[in-house]
Formats: sequence, C-alpha cells, structure tokens
Amino acid sequence: MSSLAIVRSRAQVGIQALPVRIEVHMTNSSKQRLSIVGLPEAAVKESQDRVRSALLNSQFEFPVQRITINLAPADLPKEGGRFDLAIALGILAASRQISADNLDEYEFVGELALNGEVRSVRGVLPMALEARNANRQVVVPFENATEASLVSEISILPVQHLLDICAHLQNTAPITPYRTEQTPEPAATFTHVPDLSDVRGQHHAKRALEIAAAGGHNLLMLGPPGTGKTMLACRLPGILPPMTENEALETATLASIGVGGFDASVWGIRPFRAPHHTASGIALVGGGSHPRPGEISLAHNGILFLDELPEFDKRVLEVLRQPLESGRITISRAAHQADFPANFQLVTAMNPCPCGYLGDINNRCQCSPQQISRYRAKISGPLLDRIDLHIEVPNQPRSELRQDIAREPSAEVRARVIKARELQLQRSGKPNNLLSNQDIEKFCLLTEADERLLDTAIEQLGLSARAWHRILKVARTIADLAYSENIQTSHLTEAITYRRLERKNIYK
Repeated sequence: MSSLAIVRSRAQVGIQALPVRIEVHMTNSSKQRLSIVGLPEAAVKESQDRVRSALLNSQFEFPVQRITINLAPADLPKEGGRFDLAIALGILAASRQISADNLDEYEFVGELALNGEVRSVRGVLPMALEARNANRQVVVPFENATEASLVSEISILPVQHLLDICAHLQNTAPITPYRTEQTPEPAATFTHVPDLSDVRGQHHAKRALEIAAAGGHNLLMLGPPGTGKTMLACRLPGILPPMTENEALETATLASIGVGGFDASVWGIRPFRAPHHTASGIALVGGGSHPRPGEISLAHNGILFLDELPEFDKRVLEVLRQPLESGRITISRAAHQADFPANFQLVTAMNPCPCGYLGDINNRCQCSPQQISRYRAKISGPLLDRIDLHIEVPNQPRSELRQDIAREPSAEVRARVIKARELQLQRSGKPNNLLSNQDIEKFCLLTEADERLLDTAIEQLGLSARAWHRILKVARTIADLAYSENIQTSHLTEAITYRRLERKNIYK
C-alpha cells in the first residue's frame, strides 16, 4: 500500500521566490527509510533528522515505511531549513495523521526545532508577494509575520509550533490571520535620521547636497579630515524624497534575503550603506554559491557611502561602473544566475592627499606632487566620470562656525527637494539622474550662447561626452529647484562648477 501527499513552498533564488512542490510518497517496508531528492543541499538533507525529532516530540508517529521526498522541480537548487515545516506536514498528510484535503490552499515556510517549534527564516517577504499572486494563504514563523504583513491583500497565518498549524488544518483550533497596526507612511519615518541643521558652515557643500537629493545625483566630496564630509553624507537621507510603497517593498525584499535579514523598524526609510574600505568586490556586488545581494543592492533606492574612497582596492571600485549605469547587477554561477536591482545613489568622500592636509592654512602637508598624483590616480577616470557633483569641503574659519547659528533644518530643505522631484516626475516620469540621451535632448534645451559656453567648458576641462550629459542633468535639477521651466545661464554655470575636480584638474 502506498500514499502520496503534496505540499507547496518556495525556494529562494536571488530576489525571486520560485515555487517548489514537496511530494511525499510512502510505501510499505520492513525498515524505516527516508530519502530526499530534488537537488537538496546539506542543510535540506539534514531536515530529515530535524523533522523526525519534531514529529516525535509533538506526539506524532514517525511512519515505519519507506518515505521518498521529492523537491520539485529537480533542477532548482534548494538550501537552508526553510522546507522543514512543509516536509513535516507532507509526512503527516501522507501517513493520514492529518487531513490533506485543503493543503493546496497554503504555502508553507519555516525551520523546525527538535521540539517542534517553528523558527524564522530569511526571504519571507518575496515569498509572501508570490503567494499573493498565486492566490494562496501563507504560513510563516511567528517571528516573520510582521515582515510578511507588509504585503497587502494576503492572509498570513503565523505559527510558533508544529501543533499550531496541525490544529488549524484539522479545524480544531483555527489560527487567526495576522494583523498589524496600519503600516506607517514612509514620510513619517524621517524623524529618525540626523538633521542637516547640525552642520555649521559648509554652505557650498549643503547646496550640492540639496542638488544631489533633488535629482538623485552621485556626489564626491574632497577635503581634509574633520571638515564634515561624513557628517554631511549621513544627513543626506533626511532630505531625500519619501519612498513610494513599491520602492519600500523592493528595498525590504532585498534586505529580507540579505545576511542581516529584514528589520521592520526601518520600513520606508531609504537605506544608507557605508561599507569599510577593506570590503571586497564580492561584498559590494554580492555573490556566494547561492548568490545573495551585496552592498550595492542593499543600498537600492537609497545611498551607498564610500568614505576614504582611495583606500578601497581599485579593482573593487571598478565593479561599481556597470551598476551605476544600468541600475542592476547580474551574478552568474555555474548552476544559475541571479539578477539584483541596484539603483543606488553613490556618495563618496576622500582626502586631497595621502596625509590629508593639502591646502591647509598651516601648511601641514608634506606630500610630494608624485605622492599626491599616485593617491588620486586610484580613482579611475571612468568612475570619476560617472559622479555628477565634485565639491571641495575645506576647513571653515572658527569665526564662521561660531556665527552660523540660524541653520536650515532638514525639513525645509526636504520640502524644496520634494517639489523639485515632483516636477521631474511630472515632466519625464523619472528623476533627472535617470534621464536618457533622448530625454536630455528633449528636456535640457540650451540657448545658442549657453551651448557655446558648455562647449568651451568641455574643451577646457577635457570632459567626456558622458560628463557633458551629466552637466546637463545637474543643470536641469538646479533649474527645477528654482522652479524654472528652462535652463538658464546661471543654472548651467553652477552645474559646470561641480566638475572642477574632473581628471584634467584634479591631478595637477
């Protein structure tokens, strides 16, 4: 006599939650034997021991039969303990210890402890999204319920123990679908980030920060230690426009499958990632035998801040070039490949020389021209070309720091940024940093005199065609902040000043 039960779950492949059918087949045998097939990894193979102990400690019988568990499709790699709960229920259904009549209405995920408790797993949010699309209820560990509840219009059943879901399936103790208080609007979460009013002086840098926020532009800050470069970068999230619900879900989904998992307390807050300069290329772009997102994807819809930029390995920095253009990163492995979104805003900071004190009023710099040139040459031309705004953050006179009392708070700057971003979305449906060449020709028109001015600047600074386009994008953002329909000469000249650190100047 044989029996078959089918339970549904999902495997995590990159940002996707792909469907998996757990097929449990039992046949009579004088010996108890269990085998798991369907490309399981070591952690999945070990689930047979966890499931056996969980069933016995939950007062169920473990069948003395030959049990074959197939994780279909067979060519899809499976990892982790996320299938434990589904496997346990499949065994119980196939052995008729619970009813299998309505199992197809659910998708299950969760790791089992030896006593039957259900432990949290990573990647619940993308699974909940796909379960909603499949019109199924999702059964998740209680600790993951808040994360799954970010997906609207879905029934979420949180479980703490194997017995909870068994009682629900038997209709003896139905589980109440998980409900939370209304998810806070992303705009309300900006009170948790540092305020721009903390920064004294540096009015030019604050202006550049506002332009970067309004248009989504990349930013490079150059200056000696202690001038406030990191302080300014940390306050950029507080002046960025609020995230849309789709952006918040995308960012939360990437965090959900990352090593650190998703933290519900940062829902709707644009990510701010600041990896140390010893980070490897894999740490930045992601990787592993089963690819996970790196820093550039975890910064999706937010900010990637690279402090002490020349201290990063040059090969590590070069991996940023392609995602800066495409907004995505593809990680290929022998078995499969994973595609992660990586639409981040790059903010960088560096010293002007190895010792950091070039141009200091006390002449503390002892670096030779060759040392300075080698230090700055660590930043390649193609990477520098992709950074829209280059600004100097010099030391401020103490008198100015004392007198700068009435400083503008982030809320006021953010209000202007939001209005400018709204103009961009109404005009082209995207922020200015994402304008295509065709968009630039349509929305960044110049007068003949301004075209000659830009041509002269391009020739004198030795800029590339990419830099030419980026100057126009920045000028368009400056015009938007001034609520100007057309780019004026003053907007263009200001945009040109933000390329002063371009290759032809920065190494001389």
